[in-house]
Formats: sequence, structure tokens, C-alpha cells
Amino acid sequence: MEGLPESLPPVTHRPEPVLAGRVRPLRDRDHERVLREALAVRRAGDIPLIGDERWSEDQWRGVVEHATGAIVPDEAEWAALTSGSTGRPRIILRTQQSWDMSYPFLDEWGELTPADTMLIAAHPVSSMASYAASHAAHTGFPFNTPVKHRMGPGDIASATILHGTPWHLRDLLDLLDAGHPSPMRVAFVGGDRLPQQLRHRAAHRGIRVLGYFGAAELSMVAIDDGDGLRAFPGVDLQTRDGVLWARTDQRAVAVLGTGGAYRVRGAWATVGDRAVIADGRLSLRGRSDDAIQTAGATVLPNDIEEVLASVHGVHAATVIGVPDERAGQLVAAALETDGGDTTQVLERVKSIARAQLTPAHIPRRWKTTTRLPRTGSGKIRRPTPEEFEALR
Repeated sequence: MEGLPESLPPVTHRPEPVLAGRVRPLRDRDHERVLREALAVRRAGDIPLIGDERWSEDQWRGVVEHATGAIVPDEAEWAALTSGSTGRPRIILRTQQSWDMSYPFLDEWGELTPADTMLIAAHPVSSMASYAASHAAHTGFPFNTPVKHRMGPGDIASATILHGTPWHLRDLLDLLDAGHPSPMRVAFVGGDRLPQQLRHRAAHRGIRVLGYFGAAELSMVAIDDGDGLRAFPGVDLQTRDGVLWARTDQRAVAVLGTGGAYRVRGAWATVGDRAVIADGRLSLRGRSDDAIQTAGATVLPNDIEEVLASVHGVHAATVIGVPDERAGQLVAAALETDGGDTTQVLERVKSIARAQLTPAHIPRRWKTTTRLPRTGSGKIRRPTPEEFEALR
């Protein structure tokens, strides 16, 4: 575990009573150990903040200096870092109660008991992992984490609950298809879009899947048990100019740092997701700052990604705009596949794109790869144009 410096300039935008020096940054290559250490820090009355052991010493030092002397609200009990895909990560502070209020619903939906065992597959730097470890402590069931970066047969041998991303669910299903046994029966899946083909594969294996949409600042926002996203119990949703806003008691108490799309207006808050709400069902349309401007048209990548990721042989898809002298930007798509000869997969994807997308939305550039860029938490990260060109 890493130590802490003692002083930092205070955060001055919060009028509530505050305390300094309570944030305890932690990181460790042993993911189960660092999550248990975070729970111990929490029980001792301090605020755990888990970092990424893969960061350089300079990156980690910057986070520690940002966190440890910061003056934080005295009600804060947990801290989490944003994904940090660009710039210095912000620190999200929240209460224990803001998480605890959601656990009874998950317990009831999954029929969870202390006899269950949860496999927390997300990297500990993700708030998803801290949330899941706190869930285990709250309900009283044990948890473990993958021994290596990728899930292996031993990791699933005794686990009955999975908490992770669609990527982790696919790893689990691939292991089951390869003949490795597991008593897994429930999966909580967040952090990214859940392809229907994964849900169908899980159902074939007798695994109930609860997909969810959330944010480090807002926690649980919406859930999908197979019938479309709808508001999590106790959460009110509305759209304003196409942007999703939520009214929820699960909201963070403070955010340290600048940047990001998090905004608060009275009891409502947003992280900048575009969305449509119809008949109580929520359809996400990507972040408001992801729009591609191409030949005078505004294109939202999420609309395209949903179509591409639904094609057989495509595990995940991401869409960006790459510079073009004539059009301003060209729509470019990167597809995650199993590798090998991807000619047939790419032909199938292009055919479906032509059939289902408007001309402005059809990608003009294509790449295939066995691994799309991801954040530390496992969520697919849209590559920069330079990273797109380097994909293999």
C-alpha cells in the first residue's frame, strides 16, 4: 500500500463542515487484498480511495497529492476516481448510505444470501469494484477477484454471483462453453452497453443478468432485466434538451477536481449522457461531447455502435470521428473480434450498416482488433484518431 503526504490546498467550493487528511489512497497488485483493505479503512472511519497499480509513479504521486490533503465534507465515507481516460482523474466522494440504499433491491432481485459468493471482476480502481465489495460486506456474503488480469477457470469454480462489465460476462461464458464448471447463477453487469447476444448466451446457461446504467457521481441510475432500461427504484429521470438528468439520493456529496460533464441543478444532476425516454424506457445516445460533425451532419456514435455490436462475430464496437479535409470528420469504426480472418465478419457488418443506418452514419473507415482500448475499470474507451490508426 502507498503512503500519503500530509498537506494540500483546500477545496473551497463546499460550505459544509469539512475535515482534512481522511482520504487514504491505496493500490496493490492483489485486487482482493486492496478491496479488503478499503473495507478496513472504511470501518476505521477513514475514506478509502483505490488507485491503479499500473499507473506510473508520477501519475500516482499526482493522485495522492490531490487527495490526501484535500478538505472534504465530513459526511464523506467512500472515494472513487473517475476513469481518467483523459487528464487527471477527479475524485468522487459519497456516503455509505448512498450505496446501502440500493443493495436491498439487488438482494431481492438476485435472491442473494450469505451462502453466495461474488466474483468482483472489475478492476479495483473502478467505483464498480468498491460498490460491489461494499455490497458483499452489507449483505454478508464472501467475495473474491480474478487471480490474473483475465478471468480463469479457478476464479469461477465457486462463485455464484458475477459483478463486472460485458467484457467480463463474455469471459465467463467463454469459460463455461469451454467446459469449465461454475455454480454461477446471477450477473450484475454495468459499465458499458450489454449486447443482447450476451444476455441470450447467459440465459442459455441459466444465468440471470441484471444490466445497469450508472455513474460514479450518481451510482445506480437505471436497470435492465431483459425488458429495456428503466429507472432504478427511487430514482427520477427526465431529459432536458436531449440530455439525461436524474434526481436521486444516491448522488455523490462532492467532486474534487475540475472538468468532466457532471452538473447539478437543485435536486437534479447529470453526467452529460444524451438519452430518450419513451413509455418509461430509457434509450442512451452517448455523451453530449461525443458527437461527430461530418459533412454538415451531426452523428452520435452510440447510435452506430448499437447496430455494429449486434452483428454476430463482433464482441464490441466503438465509433469516433477522424479528421478529413473535405468533410471535417469521417465516421470511423473499430470492431473487436476473435481475430484471424475477419473478412466475412467485416463484410457482414458493412452489409448490415448499409441496411440499417442512414448514409451519414455509415462508417467510412474500418478497423478490426482483438482488443479495443479500455479504461482501468474495463469500460471501452473511444480511441484518439492516432490510436485508431495504430489499431491492429
